[in-house]
Amino acid sequence: MIALEPRHFHCPGYYIRAASRPFEAAGAAALRQRVFVGEQRIFPEHDRDEIDLIATHLVALSTCAHEADQVVGTVRIHEESPGLWWGSRLAVDRDFRHVGRLGGELIRLAVRTANARGCTRFLAHVQMQNVLLFRRLRWQPLKEVSIHGSAHMKMQASLDHYPPCVDPVTGWYHRPALRKARS
Repeated sequence: MIALEPRHFHCPGYYIRAASRPFEAAGAAALRQRVFVGEQRIFPEHDRDEIDLIATHLVALSTCAHEADQVVGTVRIHEESPGLWWGSRLAVDRDFRHVGRLGGELIRLAVRTANARGCTRFLAHVQMQNVLLFRRLRWQPLKEVSIHGSAHMKMQASLDHYPPCVDPVTGWYHRPALRKARS
């Protein structure tokens, strides 16, 4: 069949999993640099901190022929004290924000992974424009705070909504629903 009109490539699906390969870790760091330094200008040079050394880094990977292609989303989690876990640095590449639920899938893996590791409370400081997304994912707002000069909402996940994920390196394959093209 000959295509008469050019069509955009549609990624068949996305791997949502813990970063376990060097290209995944490097891709997550580069994505955070683009989003938090380049786009949002929250940090002047880089967003790395001491938490990066102890955190579990999670990624959303686009695929080509069902093989991992590039990091298009990331978030990190860490245990601050026994049972108390935090999620931070959630970022989705600008070119993939139209893809349904990538941020939500990363949040889901974050809380499920912590839940499998003994989490009794999971918190995050959420940028105000993302509060509605987190509320839809069964998070409760606790209080408004200022982080790096920007308004955030401290929020808590409802752990009952997130069954444990004991193998975050395997994670899962997310196939978003295709949107119908407009005529």
